[in-house]
Amino acid sequence: MAAATASYDLRFDSGRLCLDLVATVGGRLSEEPVERLDTPERLRAWLAGSGLVPGGTGLETVDTGWLGRFHAARALLHRVVHAEVVADAGAAADPDLERLNGLASTAPPVVRVVRAPDGTLVRTGVGTPDCGALLARIARDAVDLLTDPVARGQLRQCEGETCSLVYLDTSRGRRRRWCSSEVCGNRERVARHRRRAVASQAS
Repeated sequence: MAAATASYDLRFDSGRLCLDLVATVGGRLSEEPVERLDTPERLRAWLAGSGLVPGGTGLETVDTGWLGRFHAARALLHRVVHAEVVADAGAAADPDLERLNGLASTAPPVVRVVRAPDGTLVRTGVGTPDCGALLARIARDAVDLLTDPVARGQLRQCEGETCSLVYLDTSRGRRRRWCSSEVCGNRERVARHRRRAVASQAS
């Protein structure tokens, strides 16, 4: 997969943890999709940036094995979410739902609240992060999302020509069209300007 500079940036703007993981592949409908989780280092950055692990958590155990498991979970989430949102309701394959349930059945990470030196309360992990426990938290977020009628009703697929990202539309009037106005929205505006210019020259 290609890795254009802007598109390669990790994104956390879908509105849900599980959708942010799906968004680590960009331009799925293009000839060269963008892989944003291509190394264990990138996965560590995503784990920290998504808030899946508390700040300062040691992630030395994250390796290529973790990367493979996150890639598999991401592919599963993509299939389930798109089958339910883009296709007819209830279109997700039962085996995929069972796989999702299997991921969600593992105990999620244990966290504690502690007082920071400045007196504020912060979240901290207990012990070394476990890959299965972190994937369980993501899977449970997907289960909650897909079974919540309100949240499910806010799911939208980006209208970008090569983008298949799904996000929660919490905008006023539910009129959001793109996963990102700066990325897909800007591409559409540029394309529209080019089409008008070509049409003007032709006439």
